[in-house]
Amino acid sequence: MKRATIVGATGFGGLGLIEILLRHPEFSIKQLIARKDVNIPVSNVFPHLKGLCDMRVDPAEKAGFDTDIAFFSTPDRAGMEIIDEYYKRNIPVIDFSGDFRFKTTQEYAAYATNKGIAENHLAPHVLSESVYGLPEKNRALLRTAKVAGNPGCFAITMILGLLPAMDEGIIESDIIICDGKTGVSGAGKNSGEANLYPQRYENISAYREGQHQHLVETENIINAKNNTDKKILFVPQIVPMTRGILVTIYADIKAGFDTKKIMGLYNDYYKGEPFVFITERSPGTADVRGSNRCLIKPIVDPRTGKLIVTAVTDNLVKGQSGNAVQTANIMMGFDETQALNTMALYP
Repeated sequence: MKRATIVGATGFGGLGLIEILLRHPEFSIKQLIARKDVNIPVSNVFPHLKGLCDMRVDPAEKAGFDTDIAFFSTPDRAGMEIIDEYYKRNIPVIDFSGDFRFKTTQEYAAYATNKGIAENHLAPHVLSESVYGLPEKNRALLRTAKVAGNPGCFAITMILGLLPAMDEGIIESDIIICDGKTGVSGAGKNSGEANLYPQRYENISAYREGQHQHLVETENIINAKNNTDKKILFVPQIVPMTRGILVTIYADIKAGFDTKKIMGLYNDYYKGEPFVFITERSPGTADVRGSNRCLIKPIVDPRTGKLIVTAVTDNLVKGQSGNAVQTANIMMGFDETQALNTMALYP
């Protein structure tokens, strides 16, 4: 039984980890750490955990290091402030923010600029050791990784939707258009005034058009295999629902591809992947809600010849805590699907 520490235990990401690890046969929760809601049982913060997890939440200054793995479910720049205490003790870390998704300070600075935060990295020596935590792309690297940067929720959905076509080299567009919709929980537990119920109810709005922070990591991963320089034009929108992401992707592709052929390509690419499913039906967020699954429908529009890919995930599971546990399973040498083979909460 491996011991897990959750830093940032009282946010949505921390909660997701608690819910998954409680049913995990190989992990036990060693310590819960947070900056707020401390010195009380976590079930006081999330009452649905009463009787299931009543562990006390400790403040950051009481962090212990008698653990086998640490999850940093923390905001940007928090992880880089505390990573060395774990890194020097050889404790594997999975960070939920953008702190360790990149190999260079220049890439991090581009991400930080898009997000409007400080561009300097406080732990640049760790970047070269970090692995982008996407099992479907970096499974082999994650087996020996000590630091993993968990992907952004929009990024993981766009990447999974694009990888088969990009790795096969069939996309001809220099610019790929991605239209993304997300539930309000993507903004986190402290989502700000713009996401208060009166302003979000019956209201859809775009934000950070063409400048979303997940662009940098998405372009890094989709261009990696063939050393291409494709750009993503991404327009994210918040829709009035709690959880879920739907991304629709549009691109020009090489001649000779129709829907049957593109379906075959995608099915072959993801053959054996436990959480990625290719579907001929138009997927919706309810099809994956509460699960670690990604559903993808790739088609070629016969009238225009354009590739259209629709991909859906739950931003709090495959887009966050579920993917982190999938990565932790790989890093610890466990079956990748441990505690994650749950069906969607439908309807």
